[in-house]
Amino acid sequence: MATTPQLRPAERLVFFTDAVVAIAMTLLILPLLESVGDAAREGLDTVGYLVENQGRLVAFALSFVIISVFWRSHDRLFEPVERQDNALLRLNVAWMCTIVWLPVATALVGSMPTDPLQLVLYIGTMLATSLLTLAMRWWLGRRPELVAPGHRFDPSGFASMVVVSALFAVALLLAVLVPGLDYWAMLVLLLNAPLEALLARRRRP
Repeated sequence: MATTPQLRPAERLVFFTDAVVAIAMTLLILPLLESVGDAAREGLDTVGYLVENQGRLVAFALSFVIISVFWRSHDRLFEPVERQDNALLRLNVAWMCTIVWLPVATALVGSMPTDPLQLVLYIGTMLATSLLTLAMRWWLGRRPELVAPGHRFDPSGFASMVVVSALFAVALLLAVLVPGLDYWAMLVLLLNAPLEALLARRRRP
């Protein structure tokens, strides 16, 4: 006789995830703090520091914003979630791993010459985070017993997450395959809003 896997409250998982995200966002600043000491020893002034570390500063700002967006997406996804099973737990732990790794990938940007592997580590980490968010959304749609009674995930939300993941994949391919494009390939993410608007118009009766 088959047994039903035990379901546990999701509240602690959400709190733990929020703490992990906060730590990861804090870690983003550490390379910049170290570079301030290096600049002081080299006798640089404030303008000199900003010019010398412009790559790191841009990478910090971009990663901070992207982690914030991922966290907000995770927060909205888990708002109706009341219980967790082993599959959701594993997917969420993998999602947290990508978030914690992103500060390492960010530290490479601006500190070392850009190469294909660096692009894969940075943009690929964001793609992995997006795909894991998509996987959790798909799993929650299949397991209604994990969410609040009466709640049903809107299929349009799943389509929007597919668009985001596809854009990260396109950005990664362009960054690696088009010489000299590098991190400018991430500008394709600006297409997210018009593509979502297009999907919304197509869904209207």
